[in-house]
Formats: sequence, C-alpha cells, structure tokens
Amino acid sequence: MAKTHRILTQPAPGTQVAPVRNYSDEEKQKIKALGEYAHSIILPRSDPYYEWELRWLNKPDTLPRYMRAAKWNFEEAKKRIKATMEWRREYKPDLIPPHEIKIEDEGGKIIINGFDKDGRPIIYMNPGRQNTETSPRQLRHLVWCLERAKDLMPPGQESVVILIDYKTTTLRTNPSISTARKVLHILQEHYPETLGRGLVVNLPTLLNFFYKGISPFLDPVTRDKIRFNPNVLDLIPKEQLITELGGEYDYEFDHEEYWNQILDVCAIAPDGTRVNRGAGESPEAPSGDIAEPEESGKRAFNSEMNR
Repeated sequence: MAKTHRILTQPAPGTQVAPVRNYSDEEKQKIKALGEYAHSIILPRSDPYYEWELRWLNKPDTLPRYMRAAKWNFEEAKKRIKATMEWRREYKPDLIPPHEIKIEDEGGKIIINGFDKDGRPIIYMNPGRQNTETSPRQLRHLVWCLERAKDLMPPGQESVVILIDYKTTTLRTNPSISTARKVLHILQEHYPETLGRGLVVNLPTLLNFFYKGISPFLDPVTRDKIRFNPNVLDLIPKEQLITELGGEYDYEFDHEEYWNQILDVCAIAPDGTRVNRGAGESPEAPSGDIAEPEESGKRAFNSEMNR
C-alpha cells in the first residue's frame, strides 16, 4: 500500500459495533430518572451555552455512561453528571476554537485515525513528538481531540481506543506525573466510560516509574482497560493499523492535511461551533428549533432504550 496522508474516518467494512448494551427495566428507569434530573438543572434557554448543554444531554450515550460509571447508584450518578455539567459550562469543551490549540497539533503528538475491530475510534498519542511547553493549552488540545473522536463514533459506539506509543519518547518529552493526573481526572470524571481500551506500546524500562506514579490515581475500571505491549493486530484490523505498529495502513502525518481533514469531517467552524450541514448528516449543529427539556429528554431516552 502506497503512503497516504488520508486519515481513516470510518470503521473497516463489515465491522460490528461492540459491546452491544441491553438494559433491564430497572436500569432503564434509572436512566430515565437521571435524564429528568439533568433536565431539571439545565441552563435557562436565554443562556448562550444552553443549546450546547442540551445537545450533549440528548446524545444517546450520555445518561447511560453516567449510570454505568456510578455502578447504577442513582444518587452517585446525579452527583457525577451535575459536576460534569458545571465543568462543561466553564470549560466549554465542545466549543474550543481550532486556532486556540492548532499549535499543539503541529508535531502529531495526538492523531485521531482509524478504528479497532469493535468500531472504536483510535486516538494515537505519541509523547516523543511533544512540541510545546507544559500549559493549560495542552489539556485543552487533548479535550478537543476527545470531542473529535466522539464525533467520529459510529452509531451505537460509546468509547474510544487510546494507543500510547512511547517510541522516541525521552524523559524530557514524557508528560509529568502532575499533567498525567490532570488528564486522568478529566477522562475519569467528565468522560466516564469513554475509554474502551488503553494500549501502551514500546514502553522503555526507563519510564516504568511513570506508570507506578500514576497508578494510585487510576480507578479500577480504567486500570483494567489498560494493556501493555499487546499484540495490536488482535484488536485493530491490519488495514486500519499504521505500518509502524505492524499494520498495512501506510499513513504519513502531514499537519495541514490532517488538520483540514479533521475539521472537515467533524464540521468544525473557525469559532468552534459547527458548520451547518444538510438534514440527516452528522455531526449536527444545534438549531433554533429545539425541543423543550422534557420533550428532548424523552426523545433521547427512547432512542437509547429502543437500541
């Protein structure tokens, strides 16, 4: 296969999205109740962020993820989703303007490209390509990438693969334990049940201390999803896996090519909002014709329950 700058934005043909989640009647009622609670504390319609908060709440995976993360403890799920709603209002992760974090993307330290055998988008992290000094912008870039990976999820998929390749990583380019803790906090608290698999490859012995340092901050669910030096071809189709890791997809990173493709396929406007698209295309931008919270909650709930 010839080298290409084109990224893969759809799973391999014939991919069956997994896992398929079936909920009991009791679990469905808890998801419904959580939706009613979340809509009871939603921003007023006059707030500029209202449409985006409603858009997030109405995604079919949002409520079930928080219930599963809380192990179906309703009061705990309420606390968790309320905390994330407050965080999203301040951080506005779905409205980060591309120009704000573009410099972080120039070296290819985070690349969204391809899908695993279960239809999860792959986020490649390459610490050896670090090109900036530690700053809050690095975290915003990571969050922006998580949002774009979620944009690329096929219907029914709720999680991503994070593949960390330590080839060429040094002590200088590896993120600090402090930065890693902040990343884990965001991922575990505000993107619960979003990590489907964490794959770590080419980890040098020199950096074993790093994982020992962050291990206390990994919740058991996250820890169980991390694999060190796995046979990646057991998890990712060879036509979706880059050649450097044993696949047949001969991808070569070019910043401008990659950047423009991600913005286009995810319909990201220069101000961070969404480019309007035709009916039925995704990702959708919020429109002025938005259902009232109660109606919207029912629609999202019914969509999830009829899967």
